[in-house]
Amino acid sequence: MVADLLTNAHQYTALGPRIARGLQFLAEADLAGLAPGKHELDGKRLFVLVSDYTPKPEPECRWEAHRLYLDLQYMVSGIERMGIAPVSRLAAGDYQADRDILWLSGSGDLLMFGQGQFMILWPGDAHMPGVEAGVAGPARKIVVKIKIADT
Repeated sequence: MVADLLTNAHQYTALGPRIARGLQFLAEADLAGLAPGKHELDGKRLFVLVSDYTPKPEPECRWEAHRLYLDLQYMVSGIERMGIAPVSRLAAGDYQADRDILWLSGSGDLLMFGQGQFMILWPGDAHMPGVEAGVAGPARKIVVKIKIADT
């Protein structure tokens, strides 16, 4: 997992061309003006999911991980707590191949994740997004889905 401010994104472009392109998109696009939903950058290899939501109490949130994609998550506005744990420390549940999502259960650490911050989450990084942070209000998040397995 990588967690940093978007102003430091240039330090992470060497992680790969798709990661670099995702970071460039976040730095240059009108993120507040993007319509919610899916936006393709490079077909199934690189696309963006835009979500407007209100963070929820922790018991209403779920642990997840992915096998084919890594997540580059960026908080455009608002704040949440993000659960983080190694996949190996959690109990695996169902894997939904059509959504590339592995549901997990267990416990991990909760990090504050606010406006201007990004996280890069690899398949070994379980995460629980959207946990309320003690501040009521809406949030806007961009998730850049970056394919890492060509299957």
